[in-house]
Amino acid sequence: MRTTLRNLLVAAAVAGLSACVPLAPPGGLFVAARFGPPAPRVEVIGVAPGPGYVWIRGFYRWGGGAYYWVPGRWAYPPYPRAVWVPGRWARARDGW
Repeated sequence: MRTTLRNLLVAAAVAGLSACVPLAPPGGLFVAARFGPPAPRVEVIGVAPGPGYVWIRGFYRWGGGAYYWVPGRWAYPPYPRAVWVPGRWARARDGW
Protein backbone atom coordinates (compact mmCIF):
# COMPACT_ATOMS: atom_id res chain seq x y z
CA MET A 1 0.00 0.00 0.00
CA ARG A 2 2.80 2.43 0.85
CA THR A 3 4.55 1.71 -2.44
CA THR A 4 1.34 2.41 -4.38
CA LEU A 5 0.80 5.69 -2.54
CA ARG A 6 4.45 6.69 -3.06
CA ASN A 7 4.22 5.86 -6.78
CA LEU A 8 1.01 7.88 -7.04
CA LEU A 9 2.62 10.89 -5.35
CA VAL A 10 5.70 10.67 -7.57
CA ALA A 11 3.49 10.40 -10.67
CA ALA A 12 1.44 13.40 -9.53
CA ALA A 13 4.59 15.48 -9.04
CA VAL A 14 5.96 14.50 -12.45
CA ALA A 15 2.58 15.11 -14.06
CA GLY A 16 2.43 18.60 -12.63
CA LEU A 17 5.78 19.36 -14.25
CA SER A 18 5.02 17.76 -17.62
CA ALA A 19 1.53 18.95 -18.61
CA CYS A 20 -0.17 15.70 -17.56
CA VAL A 21 -3.20 15.14 -15.41
CA PRO A 22 -2.88 12.06 -13.18
CA LEU A 23 -5.99 10.00 -12.68
CA ALA A 24 -5.91 7.21 -10.12
CA PRO A 25 -8.73 4.68 -10.49
CA PRO A 26 -8.77 1.62 -8.23
CA GLY A 27 -6.18 -0.95 -9.22
CA GLY A 28 -3.93 1.24 -11.35
CA LEU A 29 -2.45 4.56 -12.28
CA PHE A 30 -3.51 6.35 -15.45
CA VAL A 31 -1.95 9.46 -16.90
CA ALA A 32 -3.74 11.70 -19.38
CA ALA A 33 -1.41 13.27 -21.95
CA ARG A 34 -2.59 16.30 -23.89
CA PHE A 35 -1.93 14.62 -27.28
CA GLY A 36 -1.98 11.05 -28.57
CA PRO A 37 1.02 8.77 -29.10
CA PRO A 38 2.70 8.18 -32.47
CA ALA A 39 1.80 5.09 -34.50
CA PRO A 40 3.20 1.88 -32.99
CA ARG A 41 6.56 0.78 -34.34
CA VAL A 42 6.98 -2.41 -36.33
CA GLU A 43 9.16 -4.80 -34.37
CA VAL A 44 11.06 -7.86 -35.50
CA ILE A 45 10.31 -10.67 -33.09
CA GLY A 46 13.32 -12.93 -32.70
CA VAL A 47 13.46 -16.47 -31.41
CA ALA A 48 12.28 -17.05 -27.84
CA PRO A 49 15.17 -17.58 -25.40
CA GLY A 50 13.58 -20.81 -24.20
CA PRO A 51 10.36 -22.80 -23.89
CA GLY A 52 7.47 -21.07 -22.14
CA TYR A 53 8.54 -17.49 -22.90
CA VAL A 54 5.99 -15.03 -24.29
CA TRP A 55 6.54 -11.92 -26.40
CA ILE A 56 5.58 -8.62 -24.78
CA ARG A 57 5.23 -6.10 -27.58
CA GLY A 58 6.76 -2.65 -27.42
CA PHE A 59 4.73 0.38 -26.42
CA TYR A 60 4.88 4.13 -25.99
CA ARG A 61 5.29 5.42 -22.46
CA TRP A 62 4.69 9.01 -21.40
CA GLY A 63 7.46 10.78 -19.53
CA GLY A 64 9.15 14.16 -19.40
CA GLY A 65 6.43 15.80 -21.48
CA ALA A 66 6.78 13.40 -24.41
CA TYR A 67 6.20 9.81 -25.50
CA TYR A 68 9.15 7.44 -25.73
CA TRP A 69 9.31 3.93 -27.15
CA VAL A 70 9.85 0.95 -24.86
CA PRO A 71 11.01 -1.97 -27.04
CA GLY A 72 9.30 -5.35 -26.96
CA ARG A 73 10.91 -8.22 -25.07
CA TRP A 74 10.64 -11.87 -24.25
CA ALA A 75 9.53 -12.67 -20.71
CA TYR A 76 8.70 -15.73 -18.71
CA PRO A 77 5.16 -15.61 -17.23
CA PRO A 78 5.11 -14.98 -13.47
CA TYR A 79 2.82 -17.97 -12.84
CA PRO A 80 1.19 -20.80 -14.85
CA ARG A 81 -1.57 -19.73 -17.26
CA ALA A 82 -0.76 -16.02 -16.77
CA VAL A 83 -1.93 -13.89 -19.70
CA TRP A 84 -0.19 -10.71 -20.86
CA VAL A 85 -2.68 -7.90 -21.46
CA PRO A 86 -1.02 -4.97 -23.23
CA GLY A 87 -1.72 -1.42 -22.10
CA ARG A 88 -3.41 0.97 -24.47
CA TRP A 89 -3.83 4.65 -25.12
CA ALA A 90 -7.42 5.83 -25.58
CA ARG A 91 -8.82 9.28 -26.20
CA ALA A 92 -10.59 10.72 -23.14
CA ARG A 93 -12.20 14.01 -22.29
CA ASP A 94 -8.99 15.50 -20.85
CA GLY A 95 -6.53 13.99 -23.35
CA TRP A 96 -5.09 10.56 -24.00
